[in-house]
Amino acid sequence: MQAEQIKQMIEMGLPDSQVQVFGDDGQHFDAIVVSAGFEGKAILQQHRLVYATLGGKVEDGSIHALALKTYTPDAWIKAQ
Repeated sequence: MQAEQIKQMIEMGLPDSQVQVFGDDGQHFDAIVVSAGFEGKAILQQHRLVYATLGGKVEDGSIHALALKTYTPDAWIKAQ
């Protein structure tokens, strides 16, 4: 998998999101996902939403590791 493919999958699954994916070894990635859809959800719920967009690519080993940082738009502004 390539970082751009992961980015596109997340954006398609969470249409209101802003996504950045980093990683260049084809298996280990870091992602920052900002979405209004995360409002009122715990971090674990936010991560599950992101993983659901990847269609089993983590489970089947296509993505070996994905380190996620998820934010609501307000939380992202504060984190800057």
